[in-house]
Amino acid sequence: MANDTADAPPPVGLKANAIGFVDALVIGLNSTSPAYSLAAVIGPIVALVGIYAPGVMVASFVPMLLIASAFYYLNKVDQDCGTTFSWVTRAMGPWAGWLGGWAIAMTGVLVVGSLADVAVSFALLAFGLDSWADNDFVRQLLTVLLILVMTAVCVVGTEVSAKVQNVLILAQVACLLAFVVVALYRVYAGTSTFDSIDPAFKWLDPFGAGGAPLTGALLLGVFIYWGWESAVNLTEEVENSATAPGKAGIWSTVVLLVTYLSVGFAVVAYAGTTFLAENADEEEFVFALLATEVMGGWDWVVLLAVSTSALASTQTTIIPASRTALSMARRHALPEHFAHIHPRFRTPDVSTWWVAGIAIAWYVIVNQISANALFDSLTALSLLIAFYYALTGVACAVYYRRHLTESVRFFVLIGLGPLVGAGLLTWLLVESVSDMADPENSYSGVSWFGLGPPLVIGIGIALIGVVLMVVRRLMSPVFWSERPGVADADLVHGKES
Repeated sequence: MANDTADAPPPVGLKANAIGFVDALVIGLNSTSPAYSLAAVIGPIVALVGIYAPGVMVASFVPMLLIASAFYYLNKVDQDCGTTFSWVTRAMGPWAGWLGGWAIAMTGVLVVGSLADVAVSFALLAFGLDSWADNDFVRQLLTVLLILVMTAVCVVGTEVSAKVQNVLILAQVACLLAFVVVALYRVYAGTSTFDSIDPAFKWLDPFGAGGAPLTGALLLGVFIYWGWESAVNLTEEVENSATAPGKAGIWSTVVLLVTYLSVGFAVVAYAGTTFLAENADEEEFVFALLATEVMGGWDWVVLLAVSTSALASTQTTIIPASRTALSMARRHALPEHFAHIHPRFRTPDVSTWWVAGIAIAWYVIVNQISANALFDSLTALSLLIAFYYALTGVACAVYYRRHLTESVRFFVLIGLGPLVGAGLLTWLLVESVSDMADPENSYSGVSWFGLGPPLVIGIGIALIGVVLMVVRRLMSPVFWSERPGVADADLVHGKES
């Protein structure tokens, strides 16, 4: 009789070498949604620190680069699509690892609906369909349909996703570049419709405003870089998986810095600080107003940039959440059906559709409360992001602890740098909690249980995570038998294990 085990087909895994370094870099860039991120924060940042907004963008870049270094070195010794979940588990144990994975999964749930909403709204505005954009039912229906379409693209294959992302990043960068060039030309030509200001190097001083305004601006600035690690979540599907995904993450942050500085200088120089401060509450629609002023009849160029930015991020933001759920399920930290991989497309179809489904439900339900409640849920993102980034920075130093004294490079890039990045993010996390405790600082301006809605949402997500973790521990204790370890010396030094 034939051996059933021998005849059984090998388990289906994610498709190795599906994309290259450039594709991973593009996905990392698009995950941050640069045009949308800029549109959402440039007004509030200028309202806080005035002409020193570019300096805040530089200061915000520092902890991101330090944490990107941690991602690079941790991926070098563990190419797991669960990234933070897997690495923190190996370095600090299953309880901390599970919470890190939960935080990543929930960021996708919270933000996907909002990104798709912005993509739809700005596309409608770009094509002159303002009445459709103002109709809540039409906009929300199109948003849900868009999420479903982008989820299907994610499931069909990583190569298809990468090709879509390449087109979207080119469109986005071209539109932003056109805006920057026209805005700066009009500043120097003296044809700005506002009280323009000639750009100056002193704008790069992040401490120019000082005090509380700087802290508030940094809270906004840090999170416009969030999302670059999507490149690392694809580590099992990228060529040269030990180094390319980590490098893509690092380079993503650098390219973002250049992009943000260019647009930051152009916006502040063209519009001055008064207009931006007065319209800070308009959030991303400040860009729509500026587009009309700067580009005239070509304002659709900037509107399209924001739309493609949010569209791209709608797709790529699903990647970290779905890959993390896959990784957790493979190690029995989540139910096994989340580990299912499509036999043809070799993507995590079940976890991808689950992330999309929960994200759609969250978007629809929160919108029934109010549009401001949706913005409050986005504000709560900062708590989750700061938590899992800081956790990753600490995990890097802990996992490499036996190698930190081998060289100055190791000590700085693997130990000190990630710990400093984690410390900065922890400080921002504490500041965020303090700020969100006051209901007046929320978009809704109402009190939930005596606290601001964003903090209540953040605490609620954390408590649900803890409850689910305990339940999972009781139902399937296998994962919780894992014990922390240290980085393998051969892998650290690039040798075959």
